[in-house]
Amino acid sequence: MPYTAEHKAQTRARIIEKARVMFNRRGFEQVSIDDIMREAGLTRGGFYNHFASKDELYSEAVRSFSKCNPFATKVSELKERDRDPMTLARLLVNLYLSDEVIEDIDSHCPLIALPSDVARSGIKPRAAYTDVVNSMASVFGRALGESAEGRRKALVIVNLCVGGMVIARTTHDPELRKSIRAASRAQALAILDEA
Repeated sequence: MPYTAEHKAQTRARIIEKARVMFNRRGFEQVSIDDIMREAGLTRGGFYNHFASKDELYSEAVRSFSKCNPFATKVSELKERDRDPMTLARLLVNLYLSDEVIEDIDSHCPLIALPSDVARSGIKPRAAYTDVVNSMASVFGRALGESAEGRRKALVIVNLCVGGMVIARTTHDPELRKSIRAASRAQALAILDEA
């Protein structure tokens, strides 16, 4: 008896989630289709019922972050009156550069977990990564205004957040990790405060 569409969607979502975590921990090249399917409790043969290639799965794993990230969770917990653009932008800066986020490798944003992998990947993963960059920039853009100057400042904040986290997570000195994130946070919030 064939599986229902709902079962197929749930299975696909489980594969994407397991792949996202594994890619965050080990990178694209170090994770095989067999590894992912085994982690999802499935066989390799079932992979091609859901994805045409590992690149397609990779792009879906990158895109999936928009639904499972700590920021989306926090926003869903806020009351409607607390969801004004500036409050959300400040929340994103503070959360993105937090101890909570740097310690949770499984949930790392692909912008900090996968930049080298994505740079060497195909068009689909790069397009998914671009979507994540634009999504993050749009949170800041709504707070800063949709003008060209607002967009420029929004991209600067994205660079401060992502760059601060990339450098912080690659250093082993705990004080330096904190200092890098604190400096990035201070500059990002200063840009928002100018608005």
